[in-house]
Amino acid sequence: MKYAIIIPDGCADHPDDFFDQMTPLRTAKIPNMDALAKSGIVGQSQNVPPELPPGSDVATLSLLGYNPRETYTGRAPLEAVAQGIPLGEHDWAVRCNLVTMTDNIMRSFTAGHITSEEAATLLNSTGREIANAVCHKRNATADKADKVEFFPGVSYRNLMLYHGSAEDSPFDTATQTSPPHDYSDQDVTPALPRGKGSDLLLALMKASERLFADHPVNRKRIESGKHPATQCWLWGLGKRPNLIPFAERFPGVRGAMISAVDLLVGIASLLEWDRVQTPGITGYVDTDYNAKGKYAAAALDKYDLICVHVEAPDEASHEGSFEKKVQALQDIDAKVVPPIVEKLQSFDEWRILISPDHPTQISTKTHSHGAVPWIVAGNDVPPQHAGDYDELTAAQSPYQFPFGWELMNWFIAGKEGML
Repeated sequence: MKYAIIIPDGCADHPDDFFDQMTPLRTAKIPNMDALAKSGIVGQSQNVPPELPPGSDVATLSLLGYNPRETYTGRAPLEAVAQGIPLGEHDWAVRCNLVTMTDNIMRSFTAGHITSEEAATLLNSTGREIANAVCHKRNATADKADKVEFFPGVSYRNLMLYHGSAEDSPFDTATQTSPPHDYSDQDVTPALPRGKGSDLLLALMKASERLFADHPVNRKRIESGKHPATQCWLWGLGKRPNLIPFAERFPGVRGAMISAVDLLVGIASLLEWDRVQTPGITGYVDTDYNAKGKYAAAALDKYDLICVHVEAPDEASHEGSFEKKVQALQDIDAKVVPPIVEKLQSFDEWRILISPDHPTQISTKTHSHGAVPWIVAGNDVPPQHAGDYDELTAAQSPYQFPFGWELMNWFIAGKEGML
């Protein structure tokens, strides 16, 4: 049996936010996904428990079959795994966005989609100074400063590590932080860190603001009319999680991931999936959709399961762009879906699952809790002729998973589990 999973990140929206309930998913011309919907099953799942944040970290764990109430420890450690950064038992990983802030307003949680090269230059040249400045102010030793380390990642998505010990753990599970993309064009005061260790996080953020202010990278960006990276935004902290490998959960199913986003790559690594290196993918609306489809199809010769994550619909939602979200969905439908389905159909037994991780509302420019629509189709999947692939069709389906992590077992289980 061959399996494919396509994750159009954040593609679901809330129909009541739109005139005639015409969400981007209902508006987009997606004939290939609609055909799969008609030939298979459409349903809904709730991937994020109400007490957990509705981010891709929690939602993707759930979508791939892992109960986030048992497995989720934070976003940053998943990204650290993706970057091959070793985490000791007492180490804390912290997500470090480069952002643009003016007068306490989050103008851009991506610092204008700063390039990876610019981000690396900024952090490599200032990271040690940021740590030293904070530790000096707190009358700490040089050894304390050595515990803080910055790691450049992709574009605005970077990491900070605090190398702790049994005697020195500045944070705990009650430390509260907020994702910056939840506060686009808003006052960030309610989003500032709270709880144990929040003073350290705030001090590091403040020090970065001072050290970034006149940095050559920012001067050049301002001269070019681009958003400067005015500071680090620290959030999503946690310790390394332990996940049962996917092939142990589902014997005989060897998987691989295609994604430009470290979070997804980190989850895949913890599941003991390989990463399929794919040129031209960016984690934005300018990604190479053709490459995703082509490389995913080819990977099915080697792997039992290929998972393709596309970040573009989520990024469009964070920008509040209906048009970009519709175009991203149309590009996925035209360029990613066809080569994968064609390849699957060359095998005797196959199934495909298409599902976002969580809704991302254009109206609020952020993730939200709520059900997401999915499609399951395959050679042995009984067609339900439900209609097109969209939120309204899924809401009317009898196939509902209030615990989203149960969907994967149902998907892998086979025909008997679908009747």
